[in-house]
Amino acid sequence: MEIKSAVSALSALAQDSRLAIYRVLVQAGPGGMPAGKISEITAIPPSSLSFHLKELSHAAMVSSRHEGRFVIYSANFSTMNDLLAFLTENCCNGNPCVAVCTPACSTHEEQPT
Repeated sequence: MEIKSAVSALSALAQDSRLAIYRVLVQAGPGGMPAGKISEITAIPPSSLSFHLKELSHAAMVSSRHEGRFVIYSANFSTMNDLLAFLTENCCNGNPCVAVCTPACSTHEEQPT
């Protein structure tokens, strides 16, 4: 992931409503959910929701598709994973994980406590 893309993704998530929307979509999984349901769960009015979804879309954090008369939004898991990899690529200076960075590591083997 390029720095510019990482900054765009982090900027999109650095707002209360957008972070709440994104977390709801992550919980929904790859199937996503309609905008109306997102609005209902997050208590964000539809006009504001549209603005926030647009910002998340421009940062490639969410994608949308039409199903009949509904627009279904879903988290873009590949962008999320690329962002996490970008943020942790130099974890522990390239050495095997130690206790200080264990939560950031992608391996979930038995970790020292």
